[in-house]
Amino acid sequence: MARTTDEWEAQIGAQVREERLRRGIDQASLATAANVSTQSLSGLENGAGSRLATLIKVVRALGREAWLEDLAPLTEVSPLAMLRDRDRATPRRRAPRRRPPIEGNLP
Repeated sequence: MARTTDEWEAQIGAQVREERLRRGIDQASLATAANVSTQSLSGLENGAGSRLATLIKVVRALGREAWLEDLAPLTEVSPLAMLRDRDRATPRRRAPRRRPPIEGNLP
């Protein structure tokens, strides 16, 4: 079953809260380390909606950049480069040229 946006926000917020508590950090200290307001951190942890920048700052302050890498892994092969290489490997064909009818040879 697919989760709603609200459910994802709640789950991500809960994971951030669990990591903070596991490390024994209070909200004010983490907010200061992440350079966000305590209110923003609280909103993130409660799944009340948050800016992506807030999430990134808090995750980095927790030293959990791997979470971000899991969301957006680095790609070694560019999809655009693959398309360019494919196009270069296939010779281009010209479209047939339309020729106007010859008027002098009509019966």
